[in-house]
Amino acid sequence: MKLENLCAWEIGELVNTRKIRPTEVVKYFLDRIEKYNKNINAFVYVKPSYALSKARTLEARLEAGEDCGPFAGVPFALKDFLPNKKGWQSSHGGVQCLVADDKFDSVFCHAMEQAGGIAIGKTNAPAYGFRGTTDNLMYGPTSTPFNTEYNSGGSSGGSAAAVAAGLVPIAEGGDAGGSIRIPANFCNLFGYKAGIGAIPSVTRPDAWGTTHPFCFNGGLTKCVTDAAILLNYMSYEDKRDPISLPKTADFSAQLEKCPKNLKIAYTEDFGLFEVEDEVKKTIRAAVDNFRSIKGVTVDKYKFKFTNSSNKLAELWCKGITVNCALELNHLKKDGTDLLKKHKKDFPKEFIHWKKIVDKMGIEDLYEYNNARTEVLDQFENCFEEYDLIISPVCCVSAIKNASDKNTKGPEKINGKNVEPLIGWTQTFLANFTGNPAASVPAGLSAAGVPIGMQIIAPRHNDLVLLQASRLYEKVFPWQGWYEQTNKFIM
Repeated sequence: MKLENLCAWEIGELVNTRKIRPTEVVKYFLDRIEKYNKNINAFVYVKPSYALSKARTLEARLEAGEDCGPFAGVPFALKDFLPNKKGWQSSHGGVQCLVADDKFDSVFCHAMEQAGGIAIGKTNAPAYGFRGTTDNLMYGPTSTPFNTEYNSGGSSGGSAAAVAAGLVPIAEGGDAGGSIRIPANFCNLFGYKAGIGAIPSVTRPDAWGTTHPFCFNGGLTKCVTDAAILLNYMSYEDKRDPISLPKTADFSAQLEKCPKNLKIAYTEDFGLFEVEDEVKKTIRAAVDNFRSIKGVTVDKYKFKFTNSSNKLAELWCKGITVNCALELNHLKKDGTDLLKKHKKDFPKEFIHWKKIVDKMGIEDLYEYNNARTEVLDQFENCFEEYDLIISPVCCVSAIKNASDKNTKGPEKINGKNVEPLIGWTQTFLANFTGNPAASVPAGLSAAGVPIGMQIIAPRHNDLVLLQASRLYEKVFPWQGWYEQTNKFIM
């Protein structure tokens, strides 16, 4: 039995029906991490003794007849970024001077443990999660297991690579501009970013700290079913999150009940982005897969933005830097100037944007919110006619790993300038607005690197997004492609 080919819910079912023991599952995946992680650099550390101890405890509970949840015995990975497992360590994405013990569990970690999962280790991410690739000065780049010359995408790239390579069945992601969808794109995964209010995020001292842009905890999965089960555990109202809403559905129970007569708007570029021809061709084929489904209509739709893609990407860079800059400035005020003492720990791009943010004023805030408003209005204009929007996830088919531990995206596409941290993606628009969005696999590039299609739903309509993704999964089953990673990771 090749456990690495199974989804998390399938392993949970094997455990719950006593066909395999949790300790066997954990040992199996620990062995795969030991053998293959060095080839992709997904994990930054692993906790074998912890995971095996939890597996033995779970076995005792199963023997006592307890219901241990749909992910019983499933090893999961956490993202080495923000604190997410009390007593473990995080590094803010490979920033040496910010390494510290975690003081609390993330919503993902808590949900996975409630569902019977077992934390096994932490995965690589870029500094502050501040780019669409995974590379940092501490740990270096993470590769997609489909071709290890190329990056896994970011910022949840370590998690995505770990799942795609079969090192764990499911792993944590976080998405503030595409950090779940971009690595899902490059690793052939289903990457779901929650909509506003669906998953709580309690931040202090600023309770609104994850709203500029909207940032959400989540997961990277091989299938839509795993994402729906996970959302059942992650979605609940927390009164200390000002945008948190009550759970709206049993997402896994209603997954197969997609509304009939779906109308989908299709764009290759939102009228904004430069896109490689290989990406366009692949997404067109994916669009045809949707069109082949009875009751689904897909029309090309023209968006009419006044802001440029570079302008919007630069505004995203400003917005995402605000809280990071505040953290460092407050530490400096308290006597710890990290940028003076440990400047070498930070990528130069982060320092560049921090300097810009430190000089921002009220007119900059006005410009930022006006741009977000335009994205909101353009989306809502479309949703007056259509149920969903589909587009490419990324504008390029693959990104080669750099040798300097500072992999970025391209500075030019089709000969035109592009913002290299996030501007080569089409994902960050949905973080300006809070719309639920997902990446579904669409095909493989000439280099063998996966290409993803983005699906965006109206706000507060996460269920339809998951249902439509499941509908697509039925006509385009992508899980068989994971076997192609073997020639690179073994």
